[in-house]
Amino acid sequence: MMLLRFLIFAVFCSAAFANISKITNTIKREGFAGNESSGDWWETSVFYQIYPRSFKDSNNDGNGDLQGIIQKLDHIQDAGVDAVWLSPIYKSPQVDNGYDISDYRDVDEIYGTLDDLRQLVDEAHKRDIKVILDYVPNHTSDQHAWFQASLKNESVYADYYVWKDAVIVNGTRTPPNNWISQFKGSAWEWSEERQQYYLHQFSVAQPDLNYRNPAVVDEMKDVLRYWLNFGIDGFRMDAVPTLFEDAEFRDEPLSGDPNSGPEDSGYLIHIYTVDLNETIELIYEFRELLDEYNANQSYPRIMMTEVYSDINTTMLYYGTKDGSRKGAHFTFNFWTFIMGLQKGFSSYDLENSIMNWLLNIPYGYISNWVLGNHDQTRVSTRLGPENVDALNILVSILPGVQITYNGEEIGQENGEVTCEQGYDPQAIKNCSTFNQTSRDFERTPFQWDSTVNAGFNEGAEPWLPVSQKYLQTNLENQNLTDINSHYNIYKQTVELRQSFRNDTDYVLSFSSVENLFVLQRFLYNSDIYAFFYNVGDEVLSPSTFNVAANSTVVIRSNNSAYNIGDIFNYTGELQPKEAVLVLMDL
Repeated sequence: MMLLRFLIFAVFCSAAFANISKITNTIKREGFAGNESSGDWWETSVFYQIYPRSFKDSNNDGNGDLQGIIQKLDHIQDAGVDAVWLSPIYKSPQVDNGYDISDYRDVDEIYGTLDDLRQLVDEAHKRDIKVILDYVPNHTSDQHAWFQASLKNESVYADYYVWKDAVIVNGTRTPPNNWISQFKGSAWEWSEERQQYYLHQFSVAQPDLNYRNPAVVDEMKDVLRYWLNFGIDGFRMDAVPTLFEDAEFRDEPLSGDPNSGPEDSGYLIHIYTVDLNETIELIYEFRELLDEYNANQSYPRIMMTEVYSDINTTMLYYGTKDGSRKGAHFTFNFWTFIMGLQKGFSSYDLENSIMNWLLNIPYGYISNWVLGNHDQTRVSTRLGPENVDALNILVSILPGVQITYNGEEIGQENGEVTCEQGYDPQAIKNCSTFNQTSRDFERTPFQWDSTVNAGFNEGAEPWLPVSQKYLQTNLENQNLTDINSHYNIYKQTVELRQSFRNDTDYVLSFSSVENLFVLQRFLYNSDIYAFFYNVGDEVLSPSTFNVAANSTVVIRSNNSAYNIGDIFNYTGELQPKEAVLVLMDL
Protein backbone atom coordinates (compact mmCIF):
# COMPACT_ATOMS: atom_id res chain seq x y z
CA MET A 1 0.00 0.00 0.00
CA MET A 2 1.51 3.26 -1.06
CA LEU A 3 2.11 6.06 1.38
CA LEU A 4 -0.08 9.12 1.03
CA ARG A 5 1.50 11.95 -0.92
CA PHE A 6 -0.27 15.22 -0.34
CA LEU A 7 1.34 17.95 -2.38
CA ILE A 8 0.33 21.60 -2.48
CA PHE A 9 1.71 23.67 -5.30
CA ALA A 10 0.88 26.63 -7.53
CA VAL A 11 1.00 26.44 -11.30
CA PHE A 12 0.04 28.84 -14.07
CA CYS A 13 -3.21 28.10 -15.80
CA SER A 14 -3.24 25.40 -18.43
CA ALA A 15 -4.86 25.72 -21.84
CA ALA A 16 -8.05 24.47 -20.28
CA PHE A 17 -8.30 27.75 -18.36
CA ALA A 18 -6.60 30.06 -20.81
CA ASN A 19 -8.66 33.15 -19.98
CA ILE A 20 -8.57 32.90 -16.21
CA SER A 21 -5.50 34.89 -15.35
CA LYS A 22 -4.69 33.92 -11.79
CA ILE A 23 -2.50 31.36 -10.10
CA THR A 24 -4.26 28.01 -9.87
CA ASN A 25 -4.13 26.30 -6.48
CA THR A 26 -3.90 22.56 -6.87
CA ILE A 27 -4.25 19.83 -4.26
CA LYS A 28 -3.06 16.38 -5.23
CA ARG A 29 -3.65 13.18 -3.32
CA GLU A 30 -2.16 10.01 -4.74
CA GLY A 31 -2.30 6.46 -3.48
CA PHE A 32 -4.00 5.10 -0.39
CA ALA A 33 -3.85 6.86 2.94
CA GLY A 34 -1.82 5.17 5.62
CA ASN A 35 -3.96 6.28 8.57
CA GLU A 36 -7.65 5.94 7.83
CA SER A 37 -8.58 5.50 4.17
CA SER A 38 -9.33 1.89 3.32
CA GLY A 39 -12.40 2.02 1.12
CA ASP A 40 -14.82 1.47 4.02
CA TRP A 41 -18.50 2.28 3.58
CA TRP A 42 -18.44 5.61 5.41
CA GLU A 43 -15.51 7.30 3.64
CA THR A 44 -17.51 8.80 0.77
CA SER A 45 -21.00 8.42 2.23
CA VAL A 46 -23.86 10.87 2.57
CA PHE A 47 -24.98 11.21 6.20
CA TYR A 48 -28.43 12.64 6.87
CA GLN A 49 -29.07 14.24 10.24
CA ILE A 50 -32.60 13.80 11.55
CA TYR A 51 -33.91 15.99 14.35
CA PRO A 52 -36.52 13.42 15.47
CA ARG A 53 -38.94 15.70 17.29
CA SER A 54 -39.35 17.79 14.14
CA PHE A 55 -39.20 15.14 11.42
CA LYS A 56 -42.54 13.29 11.31
CA ASP A 57 -45.26 12.88 13.92
CA SER A 58 -46.92 9.48 13.43
CA ASN A 59 -49.45 9.60 16.29
CA ASN A 60 -50.56 13.25 16.04
CA ASP A 61 -49.36 14.28 19.50
CA GLY A 62 -47.31 17.21 18.20
CA ASN A 63 -43.94 15.48 18.48
CA GLY A 64 -41.98 13.70 15.79
CA ASP A 65 -41.17 10.10 16.68
CA LEU A 66 -39.44 6.90 15.60
CA GLN A 67 -42.48 5.52 13.80
CA GLY A 68 -42.59 8.76 11.85
CA ILE A 69 -39.00 8.21 10.74
CA ILE A 70 -39.88 4.66 9.71
CA GLN A 71 -42.74 6.02 7.61
CA LYS A 72 -40.31 8.31 5.80
CA LEU A 73 -37.46 5.87 5.18
CA ASP A 74 -38.51 5.65 1.54
CA HIS A 75 -37.83 9.37 1.19
CA ILE A 76 -34.41 8.94 2.74
CA GLN A 77 -33.68 6.07 0.39
CA ASP A 78 -34.96 8.06 -2.59
CA ALA A 79 -32.57 10.88 -1.68
CA GLY A 80 -29.67 8.45 -1.95
CA VAL A 81 -28.61 8.73 1.69
CA ASP A 82 -26.19 6.14 3.11
CA ALA A 83 -26.66 6.74 6.84
CA VAL A 84 -29.06 8.56 9.14
CA TRP A 85 -27.84 10.23 12.31
CA LEU A 86 -30.51 10.69 14.96
CA SER A 87 -30.29 13.56 17.40
CA PRO A 88 -30.92 12.29 20.97
CA ILE A 89 -33.85 9.94 21.47
CA TYR A 90 -32.91 8.74 24.97
CA LYS A 91 -35.12 9.04 28.03
CA SER A 92 -34.93 12.66 29.13
CA PRO A 93 -36.81 15.41 31.01
CA GLN A 94 -36.28 17.45 27.79
CA VAL A 95 -34.83 20.50 29.50
CA ASP A 96 -32.35 20.78 26.61
CA ASN A 97 -34.35 18.89 23.99
CA GLY A 98 -32.92 15.48 24.84
CA TYR A 99 -29.31 16.43 25.53
CA ASP A 100 -30.12 16.01 29.23
CA ILE A 101 -30.26 12.22 29.45
CA SER A 102 -31.81 10.38 32.40
CA ASP A 103 -31.26 6.86 30.98
CA TYR A 104 -28.68 6.07 28.30
CA ARG A 105 -30.19 2.66 27.63
CA ASP A 106 -33.81 3.55 26.95
CA VAL A 107 -35.89 5.60 24.50
CA ASP A 108 -37.94 8.57 25.64
CA GLU A 109 -41.68 8.00 25.44
CA ILE A 110 -42.00 11.09 23.22
CA TYR A 111 -40.25 9.10 20.49
CA GLY A 112 -41.53 5.60 21.20
CA THR A 113 -39.95 2.48 22.61
CA LEU A 114 -36.87 0.32 22.25
CA ASP A 115 -38.96 -1.95 20.03
CA ASP A 116 -39.67 1.03 17.76
CA LEU A 117 -35.96 1.75 17.56
CA ARG A 118 -35.20 -1.86 16.76
CA GLN A 119 -37.78 -1.76 13.98
CA LEU A 120 -36.22 1.44 12.64
CA VAL A 121 -32.76 -0.12 12.58
CA ASP A 122 -34.08 -3.24 10.85
CA GLU A 123 -36.05 -1.30 8.25
CA ALA A 124 -33.14 1.03 7.57
CA HIS A 125 -30.75 -1.89 7.16
CA LYS A 126 -33.13 -3.50 4.66
CA ARG A 127 -32.64 -0.37 2.57
CA ASP A 128 -28.86 -0.46 3.08
CA ILE A 129 -29.05 2.62 5.29
CA LYS A 130 -26.90 2.76 8.43
CA VAL A 131 -28.18 4.23 11.72
CA ILE A 132 -26.02 6.53 13.86
CA LEU A 133 -27.00 7.63 17.37
CA ASP A 134 -26.07 10.80 19.19
CA TYR A 135 -23.88 9.96 22.19
CA VAL A 136 -23.74 12.63 24.90
CA PRO A 137 -20.76 11.84 27.16
CA ASN A 138 -20.09 15.17 28.88
CA HIS A 139 -23.10 15.28 31.17
CA THR A 140 -26.33 13.59 32.19
CA SER A 141 -29.66 14.96 33.32
CA ASP A 142 -29.90 15.96 36.96
CA GLN A 143 -32.74 13.41 37.06
CA HIS A 144 -30.42 10.52 36.14
CA ALA A 145 -30.22 7.84 38.84
CA TRP A 146 -26.46 8.34 39.05
CA PHE A 147 -26.83 12.01 39.91
CA GLN A 148 -29.64 11.42 42.37
CA ALA A 149 -27.37 8.96 44.19
CA SER A 150 -24.45 11.37 43.96
CA LEU A 151 -26.55 14.07 45.60
CA LYS A 152 -26.84 11.77 48.60
CA ASN A 153 -23.06 11.27 48.55
CA GLU A 154 -23.54 7.51 48.29
CA SER A 155 -20.22 5.70 48.09
CA VAL A 156 -20.50 4.16 44.61
CA TYR A 157 -21.75 7.31 42.90
CA ALA A 158 -20.30 10.01 45.16
CA ASP A 159 -17.61 10.95 42.65
CA TYR A 160 -19.50 10.29 39.40
CA TYR A 161 -19.84 14.05 38.99
CA VAL A 162 -17.59 17.05 39.59
CA TRP A 163 -18.21 18.32 43.12
CA LYS A 164 -16.31 21.08 44.95
CA ASP A 165 -16.62 22.84 48.27
CA ALA A 166 -17.66 26.47 48.38
CA VAL A 167 -15.15 29.25 48.80
CA ILE A 168 -16.06 31.58 51.66
CA VAL A 169 -15.31 35.23 50.90
CA ASN A 170 -16.05 37.72 53.70
CA GLY A 171 -18.44 35.24 55.21
CA THR A 172 -20.30 34.68 51.93
CA ARG A 173 -20.47 31.36 50.09
CA THR A 174 -19.11 31.66 46.53
CA PRO A 175 -18.40 29.16 43.70
CA PRO A 176 -15.03 27.36 43.62
CA ASN A 177 -13.71 29.46 40.72
CA ASN A 178 -14.73 31.85 37.93
CA TRP A 179 -15.75 29.28 35.31
CA ILE A 180 -18.72 30.28 33.15
CA SER A 181 -21.30 27.95 31.61
CA GLN A 182 -21.81 27.77 27.85
CA PHE A 183 -25.41 28.68 28.70
CA LYS A 184 -24.41 31.86 30.63
CA GLY A 185 -23.71 32.44 34.29
CA SER A 186 -21.58 30.48 36.70
CA ALA A 187 -20.74 26.91 35.73
CA TRP A 188 -21.32 25.93 39.37
CA GLU A 189 -24.63 25.20 41.12
CA TRP A 190 -25.03 24.85 44.87
CA SER A 191 -26.67 21.71 46.27
CA GLU A 192 -28.33 22.21 49.63
CA GLU A 193 -28.63 18.46 49.98
CA ARG A 194 -24.94 17.68 49.52
CA GLN A 195 -23.64 21.07 50.70
CA GLN A 196 -21.29 21.35 47.74
CA TYR A 197 -21.24 22.87 44.27
CA TYR A 198 -21.52 20.70 41.16
CA LEU A 199 -20.11 21.63 37.75
CA HIS A 200 -22.36 22.15 34.74
CA GLN A 201 -20.68 23.45 31.61
CA PHE A 202 -24.10 23.67 29.98
CA SER A 203 -27.53 23.86 31.67
CA VAL A 204 -27.97 23.66 35.44
CA ALA A 205 -29.96 20.51 34.66
CA GLN A 206 -26.91 18.94 32.96
CA PRO A 207 -24.28 18.11 35.60
CA ASP A 208 -20.85 17.22 34.21
CA LEU A 209 -19.61 13.67 34.61
CA ASN A 210 -16.27 13.21 36.36
CA TYR A 211 -13.98 11.41 33.91
CA ARG A 212 -11.14 11.44 36.42
CA ASN A 213 -13.10 8.64 38.09
CA PRO A 214 -12.23 5.38 36.24
CA ALA A 215 -15.66 4.00 37.12
CA VAL A 216 -17.29 6.74 35.03
CA VAL A 217 -15.06 5.93 32.05
CA ASP A 218 -15.99 2.26 32.34
CA GLU A 219 -19.67 3.11 32.70
CA MET A 220 -19.73 5.25 29.57
CA LYS A 221 -17.78 2.66 27.58
CA ASP A 222 -20.42 0.13 28.58
CA VAL A 223 -23.06 2.47 27.11
CA LEU A 224 -21.22 2.31 23.77
CA ARG A 225 -21.05 -1.49 23.94
CA TYR A 226 -24.75 -1.69 24.73
CA TRP A 227 -25.73 0.18 21.57
CA LEU A 228 -23.18 -1.61 19.40
CA ASN A 229 -24.70 -4.91 20.48
CA PHE A 230 -28.15 -3.46 19.81
CA GLY A 231 -27.18 -3.03 16.16
CA ILE A 232 -26.32 0.66 15.95
CA ASP A 233 -23.76 1.53 13.27
CA GLY A 234 -21.95 4.35 15.00
CA PHE A 235 -22.04 7.44 17.16
CA ARG A 236 -21.97 11.19 16.80
CA MET A 237 -20.23 12.28 20.01
CA ASP A 238 -21.62 15.53 21.36
CA ALA A 239 -19.67 18.38 22.97
CA VAL A 240 -16.53 16.31 23.49
CA PRO A 241 -14.06 19.20 24.12
CA THR A 242 -15.50 19.68 27.63
CA LEU A 243 -15.06 16.11 28.92
CA PHE A 244 -12.18 16.99 31.25
CA GLU A 245 -11.47 20.06 33.37
CA ASP A 246 -8.33 21.27 35.07
CA ALA A 247 -7.58 19.06 38.07
CA GLU A 248 -6.51 22.11 40.10
CA PHE A 249 -9.67 24.09 39.23
CA ARG A 250 -7.73 27.26 38.44
CA ASP A 251 -9.51 30.46 37.39
CA GLU A 252 -9.62 31.05 33.64
CA PRO A 253 -8.16 34.30 32.26
CA LEU A 254 -10.35 37.09 30.93
CA SER A 255 -10.71 37.22 27.16
CA GLY A 256 -11.01 40.98 26.83
CA ASP A 257 -13.83 40.47 24.33
CA PRO A 258 -15.78 43.76 24.29
CA ASN A 259 -18.91 41.96 23.11
CA SER A 260 -19.03 39.56 26.08
CA GLY A 261 -20.30 40.44 29.53
CA PRO A 262 -19.40 38.75 32.84
CA GLU A 263 -22.24 36.25 32.38
CA ASP A 264 -21.17 35.22 28.87
CA SER A 265 -18.98 32.24 28.07
CA GLY A 266 -16.90 34.45 25.77
CA TYR A 267 -15.86 36.57 28.76
CA LEU A 268 -13.16 33.98 29.55
CA ILE A 269 -10.48 32.12 27.63
CA HIS A 270 -11.30 28.47 28.28
CA ILE A 271 -7.84 27.06 28.82
CA TYR A 272 -8.89 24.94 31.81
CA THR A 273 -12.27 23.60 30.68
CA VAL A 274 -11.95 22.87 26.96
CA ASP A 275 -9.72 20.63 24.81
CA LEU A 276 -7.51 19.30 27.60
CA ASN A 277 -4.98 16.60 26.70
CA GLU A 278 -6.91 14.10 28.80
CA THR A 279 -9.97 14.74 26.63
CA ILE A 280 -8.08 13.88 23.46
CA GLU A 281 -6.75 10.72 25.11
CA LEU A 282 -10.27 9.63 26.10
CA ILE A 283 -11.45 10.04 22.51
CA TYR A 284 -8.60 7.75 21.45
CA GLU A 285 -9.79 5.23 24.05
CA PHE A 286 -13.33 5.36 22.69
CA ARG A 287 -11.90 4.66 19.24
CA GLU A 288 -9.93 1.68 20.56
CA LEU A 289 -13.19 0.27 21.91
CA LEU A 290 -14.81 0.59 18.49
CA ASP A 291 -11.81 -0.95 16.75
CA GLU A 292 -11.91 -3.92 19.11
CA TYR A 293 -15.58 -4.41 18.32
CA ASN A 294 -15.03 -3.95 14.59
CA ALA A 295 -12.37 -6.65 14.49
CA ASN A 296 -15.13 -9.27 14.47
CA GLN A 297 -17.65 -7.44 12.28
CA SER A 298 -18.32 -7.46 8.55
CA TYR A 299 -18.17 -3.65 8.35
CA PRO A 300 -16.85 -0.97 10.71
CA ARG A 301 -18.96 0.96 13.19
CA ILE A 302 -17.79 4.55 13.37
CA MET A 303 -17.55 7.59 15.61
CA MET A 304 -17.68 11.25 14.63
CA THR A 305 -17.01 14.11 17.03
CA GLU A 306 -18.53 17.56 17.48
CA VAL A 307 -15.71 20.05 18.05
CA TYR A 308 -16.00 23.84 17.83
CA SER A 309 -12.34 24.66 18.43
CA ASP A 310 -9.53 26.29 16.48
CA ILE A 311 -8.63 24.30 13.40
CA ASN A 312 -5.35 22.91 14.74
CA THR A 313 -7.03 21.62 17.88
CA THR A 314 -9.94 20.25 15.87
CA MET A 315 -7.55 18.08 13.90
CA LEU A 316 -6.20 16.44 17.09
CA TYR A 317 -9.53 14.65 17.46
CA TYR A 318 -8.80 12.72 14.25
CA GLY A 319 -5.75 11.07 15.80
CA THR A 320 -2.01 11.47 15.77
CA LYS A 321 -0.40 12.65 12.56
CA ASP A 322 1.53 9.41 12.16
CA GLY A 323 -1.61 7.33 12.64
CA SER A 324 -0.25 5.50 15.69
CA ARG A 325 -3.30 6.60 17.71
CA LYS A 326 -6.69 7.04 16.09
CA GLY A 327 -9.52 9.20 17.28
CA ALA A 328 -12.75 9.99 15.48
CA HIS A 329 -13.24 8.51 12.03
CA PHE A 330 -13.96 12.14 11.29
CA THR A 331 -14.49 15.27 13.34
CA PHE A 332 -17.07 17.66 11.97
CA ASN A 333 -15.83 20.33 9.60
CA PHE A 334 -17.60 23.46 10.81
CA TRP A 335 -14.79 25.58 9.41
CA THR A 336 -15.56 25.63 5.71
CA PHE A 337 -19.23 26.49 5.28
CA ILE A 338 -20.41 27.43 8.79
CA MET A 339 -17.62 29.44 10.42
CA GLY A 340 -15.79 30.22 7.19
CA LEU A 341 -18.51 31.92 5.14
CA GLN A 342 -20.88 34.84 5.65
CA LYS A 343 -23.68 36.08 3.40
CA GLY A 344 -22.16 37.95 0.47
CA PHE A 345 -19.02 35.79 0.41
CA SER A 346 -16.63 36.14 -2.53
CA SER A 347 -15.16 33.44 -4.74
CA TYR A 348 -11.87 33.91 -2.91
CA ASP A 349 -13.59 33.49 0.47
CA LEU A 350 -15.05 30.19 -0.70
CA GLU A 351 -11.79 28.93 -2.17
CA ASN A 352 -9.77 29.90 0.88
CA SER A 353 -12.29 28.34 3.24
CA ILE A 354 -12.12 24.99 1.45
CA MET A 355 -8.34 25.14 1.13
CA ASN A 356 -7.98 25.96 4.82
CA TRP A 357 -9.56 22.64 5.76
CA LEU A 358 -7.75 20.55 3.17
CA LEU A 359 -4.38 22.02 4.06
CA ASN A 360 -4.85 21.32 7.77
CA ILE A 361 -6.36 17.86 7.84
CA PRO A 362 -3.73 15.29 8.90
CA TYR A 363 -2.28 13.10 6.18
CA GLY A 364 -4.40 10.07 5.51
CA TYR A 365 -7.57 11.18 7.26
CA ILE A 366 -10.97 11.69 5.64
CA SER A 367 -12.49 15.12 5.02
CA ASN A 368 -16.13 15.95 5.59
CA TRP A 369 -18.38 18.81 4.54
CA VAL A 370 -21.17 20.27 6.69
CA LEU A 371 -23.60 22.99 5.56
CA GLY A 372 -25.67 23.14 8.74
CA ASN A 373 -27.16 21.37 11.74
CA HIS A 374 -29.64 21.76 14.59
CA ASP A 375 -27.45 24.37 16.32
CA GLN A 376 -26.79 26.60 13.31
CA THR A 377 -28.96 28.92 11.25
CA ARG A 378 -30.10 26.95 8.21
CA VAL A 379 -27.81 27.39 5.23
CA SER A 380 -30.69 28.70 3.11
CA THR A 381 -31.20 31.50 5.65
CA ARG A 382 -27.57 32.04 6.59
CA LEU A 383 -26.11 32.25 3.08
CA GLY A 384 -29.27 32.84 1.05
CA PRO A 385 -31.73 30.46 -0.68
CA GLU A 386 -30.29 31.44 -4.06
CA ASN A 387 -27.05 29.65 -3.08
CA VAL A 388 -28.57 26.34 -1.97
CA ASP A 389 -28.19 24.45 -5.25
CA ALA A 390 -24.66 25.66 -5.87
CA LEU A 391 -23.51 24.65 -2.41
CA ASN A 392 -25.15 21.22 -2.62
CA ILE A 393 -23.46 20.64 -5.98
CA LEU A 394 -20.11 21.81 -4.64
CA VAL A 395 -20.27 19.59 -1.55
CA SER A 396 -21.03 16.58 -3.74
CA ILE A 397 -17.77 16.87 -5.69
CA LEU A 398 -15.48 17.54 -2.74
CA PRO A 399 -13.60 14.49 -1.41
CA GLY A 400 -14.80 12.64 1.66
CA VAL A 401 -18.04 12.57 3.64
CA GLN A 402 -21.12 14.72 2.98
CA ILE A 403 -23.47 15.61 5.86
CA THR A 404 -26.98 16.91 5.18
CA TYR A 405 -29.26 18.34 7.86
CA ASN A 406 -32.89 17.37 7.29
CA GLY A 407 -34.55 20.02 5.16
CA GLU A 408 -31.40 21.13 3.36
CA GLU A 409 -32.33 18.88 0.46
CA ILE A 410 -35.40 21.07 -0.20
CA GLY A 411 -33.79 24.41 0.68
CA GLN A 412 -35.87 24.76 3.84
CA GLU A 413 -35.27 28.05 5.63
CA ASN A 414 -35.43 28.95 9.31
CA GLY A 415 -38.92 28.93 10.74
CA GLU A 416 -40.71 31.65 12.69
CA VAL A 417 -40.77 31.12 16.47
CA THR A 418 -41.57 33.57 19.27
CA CYS A 419 -39.89 33.53 22.64
CA GLU A 420 -43.13 32.28 24.18
CA GLN A 421 -43.17 29.35 21.74
CA GLY A 422 -39.47 28.55 22.14
CA TYR A 423 -37.79 25.62 23.86
CA ASP A 424 -34.10 26.53 23.66
CA PRO A 425 -33.16 26.75 27.37
CA GLN A 426 -30.43 29.34 26.95
CA ALA A 427 -32.52 31.60 24.70
CA ILE A 428 -35.85 31.69 26.54
CA LYS A 429 -34.13 33.11 29.62
CA ASN A 430 -34.08 36.50 27.91
CA CYS A 431 -36.79 37.29 25.38
CA SER A 432 -35.09 40.56 24.43
CA THR A 433 -32.24 38.58 22.82
CA PHE A 434 -34.24 35.51 21.77
CA ASN A 435 -34.10 36.28 18.04
CA GLN A 436 -30.31 36.51 18.19
CA THR A 437 -29.59 33.49 20.40
CA SER A 438 -32.30 30.88 19.89
CA ARG A 439 -31.67 27.60 18.07
CA ASP A 440 -35.39 26.93 17.72
CA PHE A 441 -35.60 28.55 14.28
CA GLU A 442 -33.56 25.82 12.59
CA ARG A 443 -35.49 23.10 14.43
CA THR A 444 -39.02 23.74 13.14
CA PRO A 445 -40.86 20.77 11.56
CA PHE A 446 -39.86 19.30 8.22
CA GLN A 447 -42.06 20.56 5.39
CA TRP A 448 -43.43 17.48 3.65
CA ASP A 449 -46.36 18.84 1.64
CA SER A 450 -49.04 21.53 1.37
CA THR A 451 -51.53 19.94 3.76
CA VAL A 452 -52.16 20.99 7.35
CA ASN A 453 -48.94 21.48 9.33
CA ALA A 454 -46.93 20.78 6.16
CA GLY A 455 -47.75 17.08 6.50
CA PHE A 456 -45.81 16.85 9.76
CA ASN A 457 -48.93 15.42 11.38
CA GLU A 458 -52.71 15.39 11.03
CA GLY A 459 -53.45 18.69 12.73
CA ALA A 460 -52.32 18.62 16.36
CA GLU A 461 -50.30 21.65 17.38
CA PRO A 462 -46.63 20.86 16.69
CA TRP A 463 -44.14 21.30 19.50
CA LEU A 464 -42.61 24.13 17.43
CA PRO A 465 -44.69 26.01 14.85
CA VAL A 466 -44.47 25.02 11.20
CA SER A 467 -42.85 27.69 9.04
CA GLN A 468 -45.23 30.04 7.26
CA LYS A 469 -43.26 29.33 4.07
CA TYR A 470 -44.28 25.68 3.84
CA LEU A 471 -46.73 26.24 0.97
CA GLN A 472 -43.87 27.56 -1.16
CA THR A 473 -41.20 25.14 0.07
CA ASN A 474 -42.11 21.52 0.65
CA LEU A 475 -40.94 18.13 -0.54
CA GLU A 476 -44.09 17.09 -2.40
CA ASN A 477 -44.11 20.17 -4.61
CA GLN A 478 -40.44 19.79 -5.42
CA ASN A 479 -40.51 16.05 -5.98
CA LEU A 480 -43.64 15.74 -8.09
CA THR A 481 -44.06 18.99 -10.00
CA ASP A 482 -40.63 20.55 -10.48
CA ILE A 483 -37.81 18.65 -12.16
CA ASN A 484 -35.54 21.65 -11.54
CA SER A 485 -36.33 21.84 -7.82
CA HIS A 486 -33.79 21.96 -5.01
CA TYR A 487 -34.71 18.38 -4.13
CA ASN A 488 -34.26 16.93 -7.59
CA ILE A 489 -30.97 18.75 -7.99
CA TYR A 490 -29.90 17.40 -4.60
CA LYS A 491 -30.71 13.86 -5.76
CA GLN A 492 -28.62 14.41 -8.87
CA THR A 493 -25.66 15.52 -6.76
CA VAL A 494 -25.87 12.44 -4.55
CA GLU A 495 -26.15 10.17 -7.59
CA LEU A 496 -23.09 11.82 -9.11
CA ARG A 497 -21.17 11.17 -5.91
CA GLN A 498 -21.38 7.47 -6.72
CA SER A 499 -18.93 8.18 -9.57
CA PHE A 500 -16.30 9.17 -7.02
CA ARG A 501 -16.76 6.28 -4.61
CA ASN A 502 -13.81 4.25 -5.84
CA ASP A 503 -11.61 7.23 -6.56
CA THR A 504 -9.04 7.07 -3.78
CA ASP A 505 -6.81 9.34 -5.86
CA TYR A 506 -7.84 12.83 -6.87
CA VAL A 507 -6.59 16.22 -7.90
CA LEU A 508 -8.52 19.38 -7.05
CA SER A 509 -7.67 22.55 -8.93
CA PHE A 510 -9.06 25.95 -7.88
CA SER A 511 -9.02 28.81 -10.39
CA SER A 512 -11.29 31.47 -8.92
CA VAL A 513 -11.29 35.00 -10.29
CA GLU A 514 -13.39 38.01 -9.30
CA ASN A 515 -16.88 36.63 -8.59
CA LEU A 516 -16.35 33.36 -10.45
CA PHE A 517 -15.52 30.31 -8.35
CA VAL A 518 -14.01 27.52 -10.45
CA LEU A 519 -13.10 24.06 -9.21
CA GLN A 520 -11.87 21.14 -11.27
CA ARG A 521 -11.81 17.60 -9.97
CA PHE A 522 -9.52 15.29 -11.91
CA LEU A 523 -10.34 11.60 -11.51
CA TYR A 524 -7.78 8.94 -12.16
CA ASN A 525 -10.05 7.30 -14.73
CA SER A 526 -9.26 10.44 -16.79
CA ASP A 527 -12.62 12.15 -16.22
CA ILE A 528 -12.40 15.84 -15.41
CA TYR A 529 -15.32 17.68 -13.82
CA ALA A 530 -15.39 21.47 -13.73
CA PHE A 531 -17.67 23.47 -11.45
CA PHE A 532 -18.48 27.09 -12.32
CA TYR A 533 -20.27 29.25 -9.76
CA ASN A 534 -21.11 32.94 -10.07
CA VAL A 535 -21.13 34.02 -6.43
CA GLY A 536 -21.73 37.67 -7.32
CA ASP A 537 -24.79 39.80 -7.99
CA GLU A 538 -24.08 40.61 -11.64
CA VAL A 539 -24.14 38.57 -14.83
CA LEU A 540 -20.71 37.31 -15.83
CA SER A 541 -19.67 37.89 -19.41
CA PRO A 542 -18.30 35.07 -21.58
CA SER A 543 -14.81 36.55 -21.66
CA THR A 544 -14.50 35.95 -17.93
CA PHE A 545 -14.64 32.18 -18.25
CA ASN A 546 -13.86 31.28 -21.84
CA VAL A 547 -12.32 27.81 -21.48
CA ALA A 548 -12.28 24.51 -23.32
CA ALA A 549 -15.31 23.97 -25.52
CA ASN A 550 -17.74 21.07 -25.96
CA SER A 551 -18.09 20.06 -22.33
CA THR A 552 -21.35 18.45 -21.19
CA VAL A 553 -23.60 19.87 -18.48
CA VAL A 554 -24.01 17.27 -15.73
CA ILE A 555 -25.85 19.29 -13.06
CA ARG A 556 -26.92 22.92 -12.84
CA SER A 557 -28.66 25.13 -10.31
CA ASN A 558 -32.38 25.78 -10.68
CA ASN A 559 -31.77 29.35 -11.87
CA SER A 560 -29.75 28.15 -14.86
CA ALA A 561 -30.88 28.23 -18.48
CA TYR A 562 -28.81 25.13 -19.20
CA ASN A 563 -30.29 21.65 -19.26
CA ILE A 564 -28.56 18.42 -18.35
CA GLY A 565 -26.80 17.11 -21.44
CA ASP A 566 -26.37 20.53 -23.03
CA ILE A 567 -23.01 21.41 -24.50
CA PHE A 568 -21.44 24.04 -22.29
CA ASN A 569 -19.34 25.91 -24.82
CA TYR A 570 -18.88 29.05 -22.76
CA THR A 571 -20.65 31.35 -25.21
CA GLY A 572 -23.48 32.05 -22.81
CA GLU A 573 -23.67 33.90 -19.52
CA LEU A 574 -23.74 32.93 -15.88
CA GLN A 575 -26.53 34.59 -13.92
CA PRO A 576 -25.99 35.73 -10.33
CA LYS A 577 -25.68 32.65 -8.06
CA GLU A 578 -25.89 30.33 -11.07
CA ALA A 579 -23.81 27.17 -10.86
CA VAL A 580 -22.99 24.63 -13.56
CA LEU A 581 -21.08 21.37 -13.26
CA VAL A 582 -19.69 20.02 -16.52
CA LEU A 583 -17.84 16.92 -17.65
CA MET A 584 -15.00 18.37 -19.65
CA ASP A 585 -14.00 17.26 -23.13
CA LEU A 586 -10.40 18.20 -23.64
